[in-house]
Amino acid sequence: MDRRSALKLSWGAALSFAAGPLPFPQRIIDTHIHLFDTGRPGGVPWPDKTDSIYRPALPDRYADLAKPFGVVGAIAVEASPLRSDNDWILQLIDKNPIIVGFVGDLVPGGDMFAADLERLHANPLFLGIRCGNLWNRDLSADLRNPAFIADLRRLAAANLVMDSANPDPKLIEAILRVSQQIPDLRIVIDHLPHAALPNDTDAVRGFWANLKALSGNPCVFVKLSEIPVQVNGPVDTNASHYRHRLDAIWEIFGEDRVLFGSDWPNSDHVASFAQTFGIVSRYVATKDLAARDKFFRKNSIDAYRWRPRNVEQE
Repeated sequence: MDRRSALKLSWGAALSFAAGPLPFPQRIIDTHIHLFDTGRPGGVPWPDKTDSIYRPALPDRYADLAKPFGVVGAIAVEASPLRSDNDWILQLIDKNPIIVGFVGDLVPGGDMFAADLERLHANPLFLGIRCGNLWNRDLSADLRNPAFIADLRRLAAANLVMDSANPDPKLIEAILRVSQQIPDLRIVIDHLPHAALPNDTDAVRGFWANLKALSGNPCVFVKLSEIPVQVNGPVDTNASHYRHRLDAIWEIFGEDRVLFGSDWPNSDHVASFAQTFGIVSRYVATKDLAARDKFFRKNSIDAYRWRPRNVEQE
């Protein structure tokens, strides 16, 4: 049995918890995982010791879990505000070619940003930084600082990406302002359609209007991640439960600017990797083969400009 057939069988077996035909993407890039080592001296900023996912999340563990589903590469996204952890992650993934790149944590507007960006950008595995609702930061407030905007311009000039985090209407509005001021900055909006929306009808209407405005910039991409939700206890693995919001995002941004991200191991709070992957795969099964390949691989190249590290990723 050849490798492709073996992968196909293991992928189908891993998803046998749900009925129905499944598409088999041959090469998948997971654009959103987190790496940390809870055994490091001094511990980690996240997750907390009381968290159910508090155990080492390292490339080998991820590879063992994800490869049976056809995953050939992944992008690590910051899980720490410590400057030194940017270098630690880059050293870690240098030895693990399944990780095709890293989105780090630097604070635009800070005294060390320009020097840190120059140093990290020398490593081709460094793909950009994350800004959003994390580490008690406020993108809306930060945009009032000219130095913050200047550093985002440095990011764009370096051809690096800005990922967002934990969307809500306020953050989406702030991202739109970034996109309008720096239109050539590539932006990836994480964790849609899992956005914290208020009961305020006007705010929700504004949220969708701002997403529509963002879709007018070809440098803006959306990551379909954090999709599973629990319904009265167990996670709902029926793709139809999520179709309405997923359709809305897909319709706004189109098949060329949506990406797959598992959010592993943070996703383990709600669903297993098999469940997370199964839900999104069943949704994308409604698309043609070309659209599925864009979603699972090709669009990630346009968004992150990562480079293959082995023949499987080419």
